[in-house]
Amino acid sequence: MLNSQQIKNLKIQASEICEKTVELICSGGGGHIGGDLSEVDILTSLFKYMKHDPENPEWADRDYFILSKGHSAEAYYILLSEYGYLTEENLGNFGNFGALLGGHPSKKIPGVEANTGSLGHGLGLATGIALALKKNNKKNRVFVLTGDGELGEGSNWEALMSASKYKLDNLTWIVDRNFLQISGTTEEVMPLENLKNKAEAFGFKALDINGHDFDQIFTALDTRVENYPICIIANTIKGKGLACAENKAEWHHKTPTPEQLAELKKDMAAYREALV
Repeated sequence: MLNSQQIKNLKIQASEICEKTVELICSGGGGHIGGDLSEVDILTSLFKYMKHDPENPEWADRDYFILSKGHSAEAYYILLSEYGYLTEENLGNFGNFGALLGGHPSKKIPGVEANTGSLGHGLGLATGIALALKKNNKKNRVFVLTGDGELGEGSNWEALMSASKYKLDNLTWIVDRNFLQISGTTEEVMPLENLKNKAEAFGFKALDINGHDFDQIFTALDTRVENYPICIIANTIKGKGLACAENKAEWHHKTPTPEQLAELKKDMAAYREALV
């Protein structure tokens, strides 16, 4: 359990990351803003929770993180920069030809474990890493964040069967469950419900949480069940924090206007002031 000060600190950090993510998208000329903002609280929690070392990204005892929904890379880049994996110069070049930071994460980037963004592949990558670690009697944990829209890809469900078969209790699969994808709601495009029942039918222990509640997120990340991989269904708001974008599919990929960015900055400043 987190204490009240820890929760307050995380809320402040997440609001700053939200603001910086939108600024990065504006400066770079575009990005998958809806999914970026729905995952901010999850990523903020993960980076606080995981074992990792910016001074030694290849540290043998680190926890592994795979951002399967690689198109939502901008929030990820901001988190990496917050912890010292990336520089301000790296961020400043985002969107430029030949820059280190592109529209999807690359292994060339310090702290990034795998190239992602070809949707449906991240869960398989994470399962393979978790299996290798388990066979080598390593204690590292593996976390993978998928979008809900990408679960229409069959490769995810093959990975789930493998994770269950090999009893990968070092694997935690997190679903950014914002109920929207580029062409509409997930339930219109390819229905997922009851997702918790589906995850459990494939051999996972599943939790259903509020993906913007830090106490619930940390409690879920702490959950371990011997011989069972974990699924965390994190219910989120697509575009959270940017008032004009919240719960709107058309903001899957879009660049805010200067006026919308200014309004976001005003809202985030007021939010932080209320927390202090």
